[in-house]
Amino acid sequence: MKKVLLALMGLMATTTVMADGLQDIKDRGTLRCATLTDSVPLGYQDPTTREIVGLDVDLCKSLAKHLGVKAELQGVAVSARIPTLISGRADVVAAALGYTKDRAEQINFSSAYYQVPIKVLVKGDGGINSFADLADKRVSAIKSSTPELYARQQITDAKVVGFEDAPSAFLALQQGKVQGMAMTEPASIRFHTRSQNMRFLDQALHFEPNCVGIKKDETALTDAINKALVDMEASGELQALWDHWYGDQTEYKLVREKKLTAISDFQ
Repeated sequence: MKKVLLALMGLMATTTVMADGLQDIKDRGTLRCATLTDSVPLGYQDPTTREIVGLDVDLCKSLAKHLGVKAELQGVAVSARIPTLISGRADVVAAALGYTKDRAEQINFSSAYYQVPIKVLVKGDGGINSFADLADKRVSAIKSSTPELYARQQITDAKVVGFEDAPSAFLALQQGKVQGMAMTEPASIRFHTRSQNMRFLDQALHFEPNCVGIKKDETALTDAINKALVDMEASGELQALWDHWYGDQTEYKLVREKKLTAISDFQ
């Protein structure tokens, strides 16, 4: 009996080790993809339809299609992106997830499907023209975001204050509670264009590669996501997504300067 129990325990351990996220997705028929729900235009609630829409949302749907399954979308806070993957509550995260070496110790990253500068937004009449002018001042950023990380690294003499979401970080800037707001340029452009007295500092904190996050050691799933992204780049699908959400016909009018880039280029 003892030998049987030991054999069963060994089988269970082997099954755990051999768990295959890609096969689970195919067996289930859905790709559980976590996106932001409060970040225009990456993932947000359409005020008319009440549906969650955005560039990362469309990316999730396209990835699911390339894997031959349906997309099952779920909202996630910036601070919960990596915990959501580690816990297995989502198969992938497409939520303005920037690559960092520290994060890569916790999760897998796909190739970077877009890259954007992280900038600092300030009041036009605040007398701040460089990072040096922010010494002994306060800078807002979303908690657990790469803008928060790089603001702490690049503006060491400022106090970086974390907020739960972008509207709260921007409201603090409007109300004078902080003197700058660190955020990726695309995400902060809408705050800039809808406020008459805001401008970006010329300096960039960082040029951030944004990737799909996947649970650590899920090699087959990571490879499948990367293959789908390569196919989407080759067909023009990634460019079309960018143009739809960031192109000349939008308020952002941003050029996609960098195409799909292997994550090894950042390691």
